Amino acid sequence: MQGDQKTAEAFAKSWNSLPLGSVYTREQFTDWLHPITPAVVTGRTVLELGCGNGSLLIHMADWSPESIEGVDLGESVISATSTMRLGEYRNWKITQADLTTFKSDGFDFVYCIGVLHHLKYPKAGLDAVINNVKGGGRFHCWVYAREGNAFIILLVDPLRKIVSRLPWWFIKYFVATPLALPYYCYAKGLSAVNKIKCFRRFLGKFPLYEYSLWIARRDFFFFRHVASDQLVSPQTRYIERSTIESWLNSYDQIDKGSIYITMRNGNSWKFGARLK
Repeated sequence: MQGDQKTAEAFAKSWNSLPLGSVYTREQFTDWLHPITPAVVTGRTVLELGCGNGSLLIHMADWSPESIEGVDLGESVISATSTMRLGEYRNWKITQADLTTFKSDGFDFVYCIGVLHHLKYPKAGLDAVINNVKGGGRFHCWVYAREGNAFIILLVDPLRKIVSRLPWWFIKYFVATPLALPYYCYAKGLSAVNKIKCFRRFLGKFPLYEYSLWIARRDFFFFRHVASDQLVSPQTRYIERSTIESWLNSYDQIDKGSIYITMRNGNSWKFGARLK
């Protein structure tokens, strides 16, 4: 396997080992999608490119779209199909396909969360997002940022390049677990001290400050899941804001006045726009 297929299968083996349902809370889903709200989705056609095990799809279905489709290259479509069956929502479809070449008649809203930065050619993934949006429709993406991720890039990413060749279960239980424990203690400690107002201006200098406060709301098992997700991928890129700006400005069909690029938790970018 080469390129994106290898990455998709690495994630699929990990995702298919999880319990059915979403690993994300409703609050996390809403945060990832902001500024997109249910009003954008209700009664409209929706596409998720890179749906994994359906963790986001099942939350999106609760926003009452007319129909919803998830696309993924790997065998995680097995879990995604089972996850979607858990809900009462019925107007859904899961498709196993390469998202970079996926073609449709167009959707009112297309989103791609946490996927573009794992592609061999991230811009090709964004091309697919844009090409599957109807005229007047909207899209929304989320990617790892280069800004704010110096600690990850310098320490975690080199390790990922080595251990991503190992079986997913070894990564999860023998690499991610011991690595997640000290970070769990760090984030929980940072969150506790942050409640003391006089310390906040000093804590802001700490690595992954905003992100740590966000993830500190979750339990250890979610920390381990995130660590495993970081390490299992054969390829990961960290994308600068200037690169996203260049990408978005290259599409004539985008309404430039609708473009937004916002930082999330100090170490990732959310961006999107409306098509003409």
